[in-house]
Amino acid sequence: MNSNSILSMKGIKNIIFDLGGVILNIDYQATYKAFADLGVADFTSLYSQFKGNKLFDDLETGRVSTEEFLTEMLKHTPEGTTAQQIVDAWNAMLLDFPLRRLQLLQQLRQHYNLYLLSNTNAIHLAAFNKILENSRGIPSLAEFFDKAYYSHLIGYRKPDKESYQLVLDENGLKPEETLFIDDTLPNIEGATAVGVQTIHLLAPRTITDIFR
Repeated sequence: MNSNSILSMKGIKNIIFDLGGVILNIDYQATYKAFADLGVADFTSLYSQFKGNKLFDDLETGRVSTEEFLTEMLKHTPEGTTAQQIVDAWNAMLLDFPLRRLQLLQQLRQHYNLYLLSNTNAIHLAAFNKILENSRGIPSLAEFFDKAYYSHLIGYRKPDKESYQLVLDENGLKPEETLFIDDTLPNIEGATAVGVQTIHLLAPRTITDIFR
């Protein structure tokens, strides 16, 4: 399957969803702007620097604590910046959970085993669950899935094959009976490598378009 194919669910028993850009609307530019507003002149360069020294990757795999992350980030913001301001800027990218997508998950769960596999971190996990509770009265995204897997808790991030394999192995899933939906091509390629069926979700298509 790919983003242009007609969706055939024949033989599919399990669906693994990505979170950002698939279920949760996100806007990375909002975080870049929020850091710029704090006085970080070029967050894009800072982000590239931290990708190079693995700060963000380590945050997403639980190798760096929230406190260590914030301490490092504070070194690169103007004097007087607070840890809470860093958290708020970091969370600015997290937008909303469209109701139709949540309703779709509830409908799909009546027919399929549903799993979530997200590259995320402790700061974002707390924030998007709070968005969900404030907007929909549901305290945790985990309520929509048989099990939710977050990179900082499992120690692997997509597209590492171990992340997909963990979901398959823990739940006794057969790859050929499992569909994975993500908006990022490397993550799709990682899932394909372990034999899972995939859909590369490209904007403006949404999951409600796919399952219409």
